[in-house]
Amino acid sequence: MNISYNWLKDYLNFDLTVDKTSEILTDIGLEVEGVNQFETVKGGLKGVVIGEVKELNPHPNADRLQLTKIDVGGERLLDIVCGAPNVALGQKVVVATVGCTLYPDEEGFKIKKSKIRGEVSEGMLCSESELGLGASHDGIMVLDNTAEVGASAAAYFKLESDTVFEIGLTPNRADATSHYGVARDLAAYLSQKQEVVLKKGEYIELKKEIDSVAIEVEVEDPEACPRYSGICIGNLTVKDSPDWLKNRLKAIGLNPINNVVDITNYVLHETGQPLHAFDVAKIKGGKIKVKKLSKATSFITLDEVERKLTSEDLMICNAEEPMCIAGVFGGISSGVTSKTKAIFLESAYFDSVSIRKTAKHHALNTDASFRYERGADPNITIFALKRAAYLLKEIAGGKISSELFDYYPNKIKDFEVDFNYENCYQLIGQKISKEEIKQILQGLEIKILEETSTGLKLKIPAYRVDVNREVDVIEELLRIYGYNRIELPEQLRVAMIPNPKKDATKIENKVADYLSSNGFAEILNNSLTNPGYYAEQEDLVNMLNPLSKDTEVMRKSMVYGGLEAAAYNINRKRSNLKLYEFGKVYKKSGNNFIERQQLALWISGQKKEESWQNNNEKVDFFDLKYFVYNVLERLGFGNYKISTVKEAGVFDYAIELKKKKRLIGKLGKLSTKTLKQLDVKQEVFYAEIDWTSILELINVAAVEYKQVAKFPAIRRDLALLINEEITFQQIEDLARKTINKWLKSIHLFDVYEGIRLPEGKKSYAVSFVFQDESKTLTDKQIDKIMEKLITRLQEDLNAELR
Repeated sequence: MNISYNWLKDYLNFDLTVDKTSEILTDIGLEVEGVNQFETVKGGLKGVVIGEVKELNPHPNADRLQLTKIDVGGERLLDIVCGAPNVALGQKVVVATVGCTLYPDEEGFKIKKSKIRGEVSEGMLCSESELGLGASHDGIMVLDNTAEVGASAAAYFKLESDTVFEIGLTPNRADATSHYGVARDLAAYLSQKQEVVLKKGEYIELKKEIDSVAIEVEVEDPEACPRYSGICIGNLTVKDSPDWLKNRLKAIGLNPINNVVDITNYVLHETGQPLHAFDVAKIKGGKIKVKKLSKATSFITLDEVERKLTSEDLMICNAEEPMCIAGVFGGISSGVTSKTKAIFLESAYFDSVSIRKTAKHHALNTDASFRYERGADPNITIFALKRAAYLLKEIAGGKISSELFDYYPNKIKDFEVDFNYENCYQLIGQKISKEEIKQILQGLEIKILEETSTGLKLKIPAYRVDVNREVDVIEELLRIYGYNRIELPEQLRVAMIPNPKKDATKIENKVADYLSSNGFAEILNNSLTNPGYYAEQEDLVNMLNPLSKDTEVMRKSMVYGGLEAAAYNINRKRSNLKLYEFGKVYKKSGNNFIERQQLALWISGQKKEESWQNNNEKVDFFDLKYFVYNVLERLGFGNYKISTVKEAGVFDYAIELKKKKRLIGKLGKLSTKTLKQLDVKQEVFYAEIDWTSILELINVAAVEYKQVAKFPAIRRDLALLINEEITFQQIEDLARKTINKWLKSIHLFDVYEGIRLPEGKKSYAVSFVFQDESKTLTDKQIDKIMEKLITRLQEDLNAELR
């Protein structure tokens, strides 16, 4: 959400720097995510001044060019070559001096001292289009003779500059979706230190001034539309808005359209109340009906897209056809045009759930739906009409031409909350003076109905849909008081626990440090994801009120979030990737929901950055396996079983790791089909580790160190001819089961598959290392062990010695 610094000052008398204002807004919960500068003309016409043509002579080497000498208030006249047909002696003109930059388009161009056909030119005489002030480019701008030579063009044209705060508004803060709402919070904060005056915009009482076509209104669905207010305004002259109004809208990223539509947008961003203007001449039958239509009804919206309505979409209709998707988007046939003379101005309160469902179904995110979805103020509809009527009267010549219509059968009441001082102190951890508490609450428009020695009875405005309990009030109080003002205690008391306890954060940091030091970058993805990623959707956890089609379900796998990040980087020429993420996955099992913590790793691209010293070797499955095994080893996590995954799912091939019959991890190469979903065109290797199981199974006992063995180890190698389906894991399991006493390690150091081997066979070269820590082993002992091992390999695995 964009908030204009200048616009805030229309409601609040404060004198803070932009940086300080930004800091305060963030402190009170309106996090400023960015600060941008707005100028009515890009570049602000810096270096552009008013000049006067003192001399004018033909160019000796060009028929269409002229040599001018321009007075810009300096010590000497500037020589400027000009090709405009309307340049004349004595004119006051706009001069772009050397070094300034003009922006007739986005890229702009810099003015340099140059030679044109052999003659020096020290600037440029400018047209409207070159300055960005208009579309005319037929000749230079000629100013009134009263223009002061040497004055800045920015001052002459009264250009406005502004600062715009990008506020990351949380969904619960419906009250701050307007400039007045933000100013209210700012005033509540500043009032703790200085006297501030919070003003509302000027408005008029809604009294009928002229007669017009009578418009009847019927609300057929009071649940979806608890309140509907409106009034007719005639005698309108639809034209361009004045500059001040255009600049307000442009500053926050809106394009001015005409004075009537601009006023509705202005009031929306001023008060937070959406308005909609219907051309009275296009309201067929002189009736407005607020109702739902049958499923699959066709409706063309303002963007000229034909949409099929659902039976749950609330519509604003005339006597014959729909005109607007209520609270979301207008129709193409009922809007205001240059021919409009009278409007019916709507100011309504719609049910937030109804609007959210409609907006998400049609993938429409408008300024109106943004506010209705979060919960607008049901009691501001009339004030918004009064404010808009005042501006329509001042700017468009409008006159009120009907009685006020206000359908509000069941008034939405304010919340009443009992507030206890001691509860407040206990929750905050610090005492705040009672006077300061009352001042902050009143600054937030929370009324004090009763006061006792122990607390307050409060009346919370209905628009504060997120404040209806005592703890909510305390949170609001603390937000404005300032979290930074809560003092930390001088002493922290901690119970000494003799037995070691698992510290999940410490364990996670240990792994994160290892991965980061080995070139991995940590990522953090949204837990909400697109259901289209998953082939099996029965176990998905669906959101009741999804924000968009891409965030309808909770993720049941972390693979797709990492691939989105990979695709983003690859598309920006960063194809060598090592990523990891700690996060949660979610599944539904019958009526139960399962939530587990996972660690996910993705690697792709080349092992090392391109260099003359390496051969640009790409990462493979074994690189990923190396990192996964090292992670487990650093945690002291061993004795897990490895097996091939039979149904790979998102993988082309994969292995899984199990301990005590529990799956603790899975890693492999992602399939082409999986990669294609995210348009990733290079191999990606992925591992997911069940972090919940790791934390449950990990041993946190103190590490025990053993003395280095004094006696030598003995190695024996076997070259085995085995069936293709036999795995190294089977060989290792059989060896440890047979000769576990002195066997220290087993390694597969060579694999051969190909010609000169019988069909269906492969060759493994395996090393076995033996060691006795109490004495030196003899060849006779080792020979006996190896004979036993070879016999078991032949009998159990049908292995042959090569």
